[in-house]
Amino acid sequence: MGTGLYTQLLDLACGVFLIAAVLVLWYRELSAIVRVFAMQGVALGVIGLLLGLHEQRWGLVGIAVGVSVLRAGVLPYLMRRSLTAAGQTRETQPLVNVAASLLTAAALTLLAYAAAQPLVQLAPSPATRALPVGLAVVLIGFFALVTRRRAISQIVGFLLLDNGITASAFLATSGVPLIVELGVAFDLLLAVLVLQLLTLRMRTAFGDTDLDDLRELHD
Repeated sequence: MGTGLYTQLLDLACGVFLIAAVLVLWYRELSAIVRVFAMQGVALGVIGLLLGLHEQRWGLVGIAVGVSVLRAGVLPYLMRRSLTAAGQTRETQPLVNVAASLLTAAALTLLAYAAAQPLVQLAPSPATRALPVGLAVVLIGFFALVTRRRAISQIVGFLLLDNGITASAFLATSGVPLIVELGVAFDLLLAVLVLQLLTLRMRTAFGDTDLDDLRELHD
């Protein structure tokens, strides 16, 4: 693969990766949010795949395939099951409205590009120049995590944050050891399964999955 083609494909994959995070803030339909998360999982896998093929690191290619299967297949499937069990279709009232959320996402992206410049200048390359995208998705994921009220929206925010960390690891260090990635994968599966159980319990107790209802559990 030529350097020019590699750079263009990597920039395209990173662009899709970032746009998917912004679309999560845009959509109110929970099923659409899950589909966008699956699309981001595909983009994340492509980023790792391109890096692995360009550097001829077949271990990294294997990790990228595993990341795609988990984050574009398994996790969205489990979240769709949670949605079906909960019987909820929309994010009701996020703490920050859509317009303000998109403006915040733009500001966080600019912040990520400014903060990453010293790191990019240390070793300029197509991968490190795309590093701000990973940092921006980390910030957007954290923003979604703290401003959404539905359980499924909050877990997507958490998973966006983790996707951003994984993308940053790919772009800055060409990936992490396989054992570390496996540990993270099991942690994510556990988190989503706990969410599924929590959603079912909340649905049974309150007939809803708004996390504000957890205050009643505390009382």
